[in-house]
Amino acid sequence: MMNIERSSELNEQPQMLPPPPGTFIDREELIQHVGEFAVSQGYVVTIKQSKRDKVVVLGCDRGGVYRNRRKPIDESAAECIRRRRTGSRLTNCPFEVVGKKDDGLWVLTVKNGTHNHEPLKDIAEHPSARRFSEKEVLLIKEMTEAGLKPRQILKRLRQSNPDLLSTPKHVYNVKAKLRQGNMSVRNYKSLKPQKSAVRNNYLSVMEPSWRQHNPPRVPNLIGGRFVDSQSFASIDVINPATQEVVSQVPLTTNEEFRAAVFAAKRAFPSWRNTPSTIRQRIMFKFQELIRRDIDKLAMNITNEHGKALKDAYDDVLCGLEVVEHACGLANLQIGEFVSNISNGVDSYSIREPLGVCAGICPFEFPAMIPLWMFSTAVTCGNTFILKPSEKDPGAAVMLAELAVEAGLPNGVLNIVHGSNEIISTICDDDDIKAVSFVGPSTAGSYVYSRASAKGKRVQCNFGAKNHAVVMPDASMDTTLNALVTAGFGGAGQKRMSLSTVVFVGGLTPWEDKLVERAKALRVQPGTEPDTDIGPVISKQAKELICRLIQSSVDSGAKLVVDGRNILVPGYEHGNFIGPTILSNVKVSMECYKLIQEETCGPVLLCMEADNIEEAIDIVNRNKYGNGASIFTTSGVTARKFQTEIEVGQVGINIPISAPFPFSCFTSLKPLFAGDINFDGKAGIQFYTQIKTVSQQWKDVAAGTSSDV
Repeated sequence: MMNIERSSELNEQPQMLPPPPGTFIDREELIQHVGEFAVSQGYVVTIKQSKRDKVVVLGCDRGGVYRNRRKPIDESAAECIRRRRTGSRLTNCPFEVVGKKDDGLWVLTVKNGTHNHEPLKDIAEHPSARRFSEKEVLLIKEMTEAGLKPRQILKRLRQSNPDLLSTPKHVYNVKAKLRQGNMSVRNYKSLKPQKSAVRNNYLSVMEPSWRQHNPPRVPNLIGGRFVDSQSFASIDVINPATQEVVSQVPLTTNEEFRAAVFAAKRAFPSWRNTPSTIRQRIMFKFQELIRRDIDKLAMNITNEHGKALKDAYDDVLCGLEVVEHACGLANLQIGEFVSNISNGVDSYSIREPLGVCAGICPFEFPAMIPLWMFSTAVTCGNTFILKPSEKDPGAAVMLAELAVEAGLPNGVLNIVHGSNEIISTICDDDDIKAVSFVGPSTAGSYVYSRASAKGKRVQCNFGAKNHAVVMPDASMDTTLNALVTAGFGGAGQKRMSLSTVVFVGGLTPWEDKLVERAKALRVQPGTEPDTDIGPVISKQAKELICRLIQSSVDSGAKLVVDGRNILVPGYEHGNFIGPTILSNVKVSMECYKLIQEETCGPVLLCMEADNIEEAIDIVNRNKYGNGASIFTTSGVTARKFQTEIEVGQVGINIPISAPFPFSCFTSLKPLFAGDINFDGKAGIQFYTQIKTVSQQWKDVAAGTSSDV
């Protein structure tokens, strides 16, 4: 009877469970999962054996009370002591779980989930809570050499670590090891056990590995963690004004890309079911954090891209408008309801997110374009894979850090880096449902054809510049200010720049004042105050611009202002090109074709037309151009231009600019490939799909069967 009672008493003891099996993005996430679950059960996990590349074995680190130490009621004192000593010689708990790397992901399996001890009631009582970190051991050595006693040493250590549970005895033990010349510290993968069982005190306060490089390596964001890529290949991010290496962009490996997609796919079910009000609150917090750090973002953009600080601020502010717009997207996702479409049948439609989406960004707007894409996508309930430009990725990573700080759950936003290979991988991946692209025409055509062939939704906004038509009656000052600002701003590297001006009636009345305004612009590094034009993005870009300028002169164009040989004191190696004006430009010239097709530099092409019809014909015959502007004081002329011009964006007495987020970015030229465009309601439509539901409810009389 007594044995039955003892057996029943033992069976009532809490049973410690093994962690649930699963698949994880990387080794650290697997270890964290195992350790945090262990702490919740009352035991501590350590890495017993580890082969970093393929296998990690995690076992239970003893610290509880062993069941075979219990004193039976009819047992003598001597027998009890003997059993206790026997129990104390147990060195290992049989619990073990194994993580194996399989196809780029880590799979957790339970090898032995049983324990030979009871759980700890207070996890802080575990011996790991009293272990010194490597940093603390070094401090003990220094203080010992200075003549301090163990209690004095312990007191000082607790000033920087109030949670330290070590005793003077532990300090004596460390001192004994130091006398023997043993400086090693047992590297248990455990933090303060009350918080987590799988991190190390000393490692937790260290800078992440990607920050320790000099120059720093830009991290990937995978599953909510910023991690250094394992790739040995990287691209230097060059400050265009100084030629200094700002950072290095790794070429993300296939395994890391798969892990990012896996993280986004795993996060999607939970995120899509998150109430829209909670998503909106995260966006509200996100825009607050962007405003807080706008100075840092702008400075990073200037250092990597080269644009003047005032242009960098505008870059961030234009993206911020999209985030603010995303805070109210719930109103635009409301479906429709039609009652009684048939007898007792109601029909309604709902908008649902697509799943995992991806965005491929250009270098021109390092903050605005990423915010164009992922702000709308994630607020609609999608998860996102972002590939920033390899030329200036810093702003995108900083924005991702702010999004995580704002409360965006792990895996909702992920960042991968690379060039052509990663773009192809994005287009081919079956788990990615939609791709957004902004960039050069050649790359955009490739992305559209490859991604659409895999059945994805695609929106590709290609490069190109725009025309301005200047009528003889236009206001002189207003027009000149607009032409100079839109033509040379951002060093002419904006896709909405006015690269070509058609002067109706001739250039002569405008030429002198236009030259005067252009020569007054200050060309210097973007960090300098009052900078008007900074450097172009790279030496290759500068060489291309110079070649096109010379080609134009050789073809008969007149070089009114030459900015090729400008010298900026102290920045002789910078990629600077001053404002350049070419007149007598013809549509057959190479400079007209290439500058219109691709993002170029601070070069303004001047053409002439006899009348408004000829000017409109010049614009319409060019297949590249998101928009066109007209400068005139005649309402009749403006209306004719607005009606007959074949572009998506029209400006009247103002240059073309990026649209507000509540409007739609459109183009009638072959500069957009896809079914649904950016921004406004179109952006919501792109990142959501409509589901139509029809329902009928019939009352069933008691005791009767329902009709099917």
